[in-house]
Amino acid sequence: MRRELAACWAAVVNAGGAVIPADCPLPPLTSTHTEAAVDRIAGELAPEQCRLVVATVDGTLAGWLLVRREAHPLEGHCGTVNHVQTHVRFRGSGVGAALMHRVRRIAREEMGLERLKLTVRSGLGLEVFYGKAGWTEVGRWPGALRLAPGDDRDEILMSLAL
Repeated sequence: MRRELAACWAAVVNAGGAVIPADCPLPPLTSTHTEAAVDRIAGELAPEQCRLVVATVDGTLAGWLLVRREAHPLEGHCGTVNHVQTHVRFRGSGVGAALMHRVRRIAREEMGLERLKLTVRSGLGLEVFYGKAGWTEVGRWPGALRLAPGDDRDEILMSLAL
């Protein structure tokens, strides 16, 4: 599974995905670049605190995401969704929507969370995708993400009440 996650992550980044691990070079990436990040995530997994949600098609990893409970006691009823990825081969097939539906149930029923949050990079239309899944844009950090000189993007803050 770790190899599949790392390969998926590299393919998503190379296709323009916004989820580049902090300790990785800029694209193009190989799965070797993302393996350390996958290992760190695997080390954080715990049923009440951090869950990996995967989607498969005929036994092949089609997408994945991570949902984490906020660590601070004032935010313990909230979770953050990170690393939402649909493998390039499965884009447009409903994998992302299925992951969004599943994470909602896991967060509410299994982790006892009441609200989820996530951030997305502007310029990719992701706010439309998440809006269709019930998420609401609650703010932006203008120009927070610099992809290249002269290519600054907003970081869009989104929320979902469970």
